[in-house]
Amino acid sequence: MADSVASDDPKFCFEEVLSTFKVCLSEDKAVILENYVSGWRGLIKFLNSLGSVFSFISKDAINKIQILVNLLKEDTHSHYMTVQSMVRYELDNSLVDIDKRGSHPESGTRTLLRLHRALRWLELFLERLRISSEDSKTSVMCADAYNESLAHYHPWVVRKAAGLAFCVLPGRPAFFEVMNVGPPEKVVAVLGEAVPLISEVYQITEELYAKNNLLNLP
Repeated sequence: MADSVASDDPKFCFEEVLSTFKVCLSEDKAVILENYVSGWRGLIKFLNSLGSVFSFISKDAINKIQILVNLLKEDTHSHYMTVQSMVRYELDNSLVDIDKRGSHPESGTRTLLRLHRALRWLELFLERLRISSEDSKTSVMCADAYNESLAHYHPWVVRKAAGLAFCVLPGRPAFFEVMNVGPPEKVVAVLGEAVPLISEVYQITEELYAKNNLLNLP
């Protein structure tokens, strides 16, 4: 069973992210919640390895992950084995704030939606890192990915702060170094495996939420 969130690990290797997303989907393409949480733990370690620049995202992600971890520990944990079973259970039991009344702010469905949106940003950014050249500006790649995804859900103040944070990002070699995978060609190969897996998990979740009219939960 998932336990508390660990966000700092000097032995982090990006292949952790690859291995967890490899087992994130069941044979029938259900998103296994515990493995989704583990995948996010790896992504947070990656972000934190780059210093405080991504703290506005990683701190929120840590809080959201802890909510899901707690749900995996409760007596109702059997309903939280997959994202699909979680959504079905919470909708059937009126545990999702569909009517925007401010109730159930920590439902698993709402909590995961916030992580889902951030996952899209990371997917887009990691793909840009994969196909970029050594002298490509990570600040531009990260900002473009953010503007295509998370920026749509953040107020102006957060968007402004994010833009300033991205300006001080290290170069592509620094990102590759903290991934702790090996030479650049190995990093590109690992990203070439990881990004499609992350993308598939994202798309399956996106379709599930769209089908149930959950993409704009408050």
